Amino acid sequence: MPVSNPAPAPPAKPPASGLAIGLALALLGSIAFSAKAIIVKLAYRHGVDAVTLIMYRMLFALPIFAAMAWWASRGKPPLSRKDVWGVLGLGVTGYYLASFLDFAGLAYITASLERLILYLNPTLVVLLGWALYGKRVHWGQAVGMLISYCGVVLVFGLEAHSQGGQGGQAAWGALLVFLSAVSYAVYLVFSGEMVQRIGALRLVGLATTVACICCLAQFVVLRPLSAAIVAPQVLWLSVLNATLCTAAPVLMVMMAIERIGAGMAAQAGMVGPLSTIFMGIWILGEPFTLWLAVGTCLVVAGIFVFTRLARKAAAG
Repeated sequence: MPVSNPAPAPPAKPPASGLAIGLALALLGSIAFSAKAIIVKLAYRHGVDAVTLIMYRMLFALPIFAAMAWWASRGKPPLSRKDVWGVLGLGVTGYYLASFLDFAGLAYITASLERLILYLNPTLVVLLGWALYGKRVHWGQAVGMLISYCGVVLVFGLEAHSQGGQGGQAAWGALLVFLSAVSYAVYLVFSGEMVQRIGALRLVGLATTVACICCLAQFVVLRPLSAAIVAPQVLWLSVLNATLCTAAPVLMVMMAIERIGAGMAAQAGMVGPLSTIFMGIWILGEPFTLWLAVGTCLVVAGIFVFTRLARKAAAG
């Protein structure tokens, strides 16, 4: 009878200082990501549209992401033709299309509902894996998805009712944001192989650079150059969006994953919807109701159950 190999030693836990720094980075990154919706809603108060607003966001973010791509590509072999097409495709679906649909949807719904819809992203990744590759969805994951989607439907119903005769606008906005989440889920599903081949930082830098160029080209095609004349507040808000809510959280989350791992970083990211709701009430004056609290709890609880069971299934 052959002797079995000894069980691998469990991964070493990060030191206390590294754990604290990693959790802080993950929390700050999630809150910074969540602030994006608040900044977009503030900019809309100055009469700008989604095409112009996302153009300015990507214009200011372009140097940051181009520098990221250059830094990560130093000393690396050039991309193959297959990888070039892959980067272009992921840049269009994962960042350009997802960002534009999100900005467009925020013109019709509250920041709180937008963040809850985007928070469904892990469930969409699993559903795409089931639809495209036949990957199994465990019953516990299905229960988690059901709980979280019920929460979103509850908050959406509240918002549609509050808009009265304009409930169709809430439906349109929710659909646009949901399609944004689907677009980003497609990016996550198809980026796995490329991440292993060319590296996460290089892929993010290149794909976001592609998205920035797409947003600039979209503005040139769809709007006259005179549309670029906007209120100074829109420019400053776009700078904040490009730096504080786009580039900075990407780096913070990556640094957090290095210190505490992807699982713990994802759990810390659950503060995102709560921070968006708090900022929406505090900064935008959005209403807070018992039903919004119940819906948010359902979404967060459902995603918590879903992600825990997903990790157990992957480990098994």
